[in-house]
Amino acid sequence: MIAGANAATIDAASRRKILTVLFVGVFMAALDAAIIAPAIPALRVAFGVDNSQIGLVTIVFGLCTLTSTALMASLSDRYGHRPVYLFNIAGFAAGSLLIALSPNFGVVLLGRAIQGFSAGGITPTASAVVGDAFPPEDRGKILGLIGATFGMAFLVGPLVASLMLIALSWQWIFLINLPVAVVILWMGARALPAPHAAADLPPFDYLGISVVAVMLTSLTLGINRVLDTALGMTIWPGLLGLSAVCVPLLIWAESRATQPIVPLKLFSTRQMVVTYLLCVGAGFGMGSVIFIASVAVAAFNTPAQQAGFLLIPMVIFSSAASMGFGRLLNQLGARAVMLIGFSILTAGAALLGLAAAQFWLYMVATLLIGAGVGVVVGGTLRTVVLDEVQPHERGVAQGLVNIGIAVGNLLVVAVLGALADSAGGGLRGLEVAYLVAAGVMVLMMLVSLGLRPRLAS
Repeated sequence: MIAGANAATIDAASRRKILTVLFVGVFMAALDAAIIAPAIPALRVAFGVDNSQIGLVTIVFGLCTLTSTALMASLSDRYGHRPVYLFNIAGFAAGSLLIALSPNFGVVLLGRAIQGFSAGGITPTASAVVGDAFPPEDRGKILGLIGATFGMAFLVGPLVASLMLIALSWQWIFLINLPVAVVILWMGARALPAPHAAADLPPFDYLGISVVAVMLTSLTLGINRVLDTALGMTIWPGLLGLSAVCVPLLIWAESRATQPIVPLKLFSTRQMVVTYLLCVGAGFGMGSVIFIASVAVAAFNTPAQQAGFLLIPMVIFSSAASMGFGRLLNQLGARAVMLIGFSILTAGAALLGLAAAQFWLYMVATLLIGAGVGVVVGGTLRTVVLDEVQPHERGVAQGLVNIGIAVGNLLVVAVLGALADSAGGGLRGLEVAYLVAAGVMVLMMLVSLGLRPRLAS
């Protein structure tokens, strides 16, 4: 097993360098997710593909991210967090270069697959490094800052993409990652804690990772096909059924594995089960923001290309809340922080469902949702996980946090989209969808009561 570094032996200057390497790496991956949307029209024109085909740019990335997260997290615990983190940074840069040089759309998808596969390991491995390099009292604050980098990326991403598309070309949206990755690799090789030597490694859990890949792929495709007509209506039940069948198969496989890719003991305590359920709820809340711009279009006739600007205050509030409550975690405790976060999300979603037609109430609702997302997706759940697991389990445990949030994201898009359409579409349909989202957030408040009031450490 790979033992974590001793945080007490790392001085303040070294920790600052570690933070720089982690923040810039996570920001690079998050920025790519934020700038891809403005590049979609340019990619469609460049390669002559239709809307269905261009959607694969996002789907392939998401699938590869999900299926690689557990693998990369396990490898980081097995071989060390530093080499796996740097490997993923290099892979992300390679995928970016491949996309920029793509002669056809198939190569673009290959590059996105490489990017997604690498992105799946960046955030959980970075979170595990925090557990190696920082004492327990600082981890909530640091992980809150890492969570805030996503908000910053989504704030500046569309602006950066628009400027590059106007002044340069779509290729530069991906080429910008290359010099950033080179700096991270150079600094990371020197600053990140060195892994302890591993001896007598048990056989790798090939069956476990295969089942995880099939389960997550079928779940993702099934959820994304729920709203389809014709062929999609016959496919998604089978896909979701396959995903369900994989659950007992995974339990069987992991109970027999010497070093399981998903250690079942991570689910052996109420604290961990509640935490991973809350990860799905946090992803549900985070994913609900995808329809907020559509509400503005339906309620105020805001041009679609301008509606995104209304979300900038929400992103600012989200970043501020993530950082602020990360600092307050040790004082308030995990249970109180999650209750506050889901309460704010409940208020925002309910307000959007009841009074979206009034502009000032719409803006208040977006600020509440942004703040709530910042609290629940910030560092609290990651800190709880770090507090509960052994150092050699940190990578896998953090990877499961990412998977839970991603599953919540997939669920909310399918569920709220179906609700909005079934309620007649337009503003009324979106209002119904957000009222249901508020109900889900109330349920997550109740689940939050299962957390211990204070961290063990």
